[in-house]
Amino acid sequence: MDRSDERPDKADRQAPGLEDKVAFLGAAATWPAETSTVDRIETHAAMIFLTADRAWKLKKPVRLPWLDLRSLDARERNCREELRINRELAGPEIYLDVVALVQQASGDLAVGGEGRVVDWLLEMRRLPESEMLEQRLEDPRPLSREAVAAACDTMIAFYKAHRPAASAGEVIAARMRENAETNEANLREMRDALDGDLPEAVLTETRELIARHAEEIRARGRGGHLAEGHGDLRPEHVCLQSPPVIFDRVEFDSRLRLVDPFDELGYLGLECRRLGAAWIADLVSQRLDAAGMTPPSEGLRRAYGLHRCLTRARLTLDHLRDRPVRTPGKWPRKARSYLVLAESI
Repeated sequence: MDRSDERPDKADRQAPGLEDKVAFLGAAATWPAETSTVDRIETHAAMIFLTADRAWKLKKPVRLPWLDLRSLDARERNCREELRINRELAGPEIYLDVVALVQQASGDLAVGGEGRVVDWLLEMRRLPESEMLEQRLEDPRPLSREAVAAACDTMIAFYKAHRPAASAGEVIAARMRENAETNEANLREMRDALDGDLPEAVLTETRELIARHAEEIRARGRGGHLAEGHGDLRPEHVCLQSPPVIFDRVEFDSRLRLVDPFDELGYLGLECRRLGAAWIADLVSQRLDAAGMTPPSEGLRRAYGLHRCLTRARLTLDHLRDRPVRTPGKWPRKARSYLVLAESI
């Protein structure tokens, strides 16, 4: 993976680099009216700065296999697309604006105002961490079935209102077939990180199930049973406040948001099962049935689940390809948890 920062022109040696921007945005003095501390979250493609009531996302100038953010224009486009598609689901009261990071005539950085635009920030309202589904699963407080059901129902209503073209089934079937091949190749390449232990039977069954049910996926597209959804629906993207908020929808590839609701919500259930709350997977199925959603065959539902587990295991191990590798001991353990989950389905 090429993670090289953008390089200023030779005539522009004074342009702030990523480290300068991170230092500025991470300083409490930058936000005197908002906070006394700034918490940071780092992902592959972004740095997020948390003040008292805001989350500010700065895109990294990186190139990843699925995304190239090395130019200022690309980062602006990506911020604006993320704002647009997440307002559809989380709402404009959560996804607030895209704001320029500017360099003033003095050379100082500022959020908004006059000056030369050197980057862009996505401004979001900060959600309560204590109400994130991932956090609640670790919390000693009882987790309300009603709160989880409300989050499921929010997504189901969204699916019903966002039906894609009939060709969505073709896209999903092709994506799953390609992912199955990539998962097998990458997991085998990284098998040393798993002490050579790969569930070969699961790999084979997943590939065969996807091929066997490809026509069913295409037929579900033609029948109007697919949707444009979230694209990466995990517990950390669900806030159980009232009403629930589902955020961080995938912005960089609209094809990833084409989903079967039984696959995407089923994936959320699998993630909760991995974290010790198997009852949520059952609740997800109940809410889909109660909403009158047409289910896929049992074989296709199994294909969906195995495919999700193997894809997450592969993406988790891909963190070991980063330079430098952050928390190297974390990724093999997490990848194994997905493989164990796949074997238990």
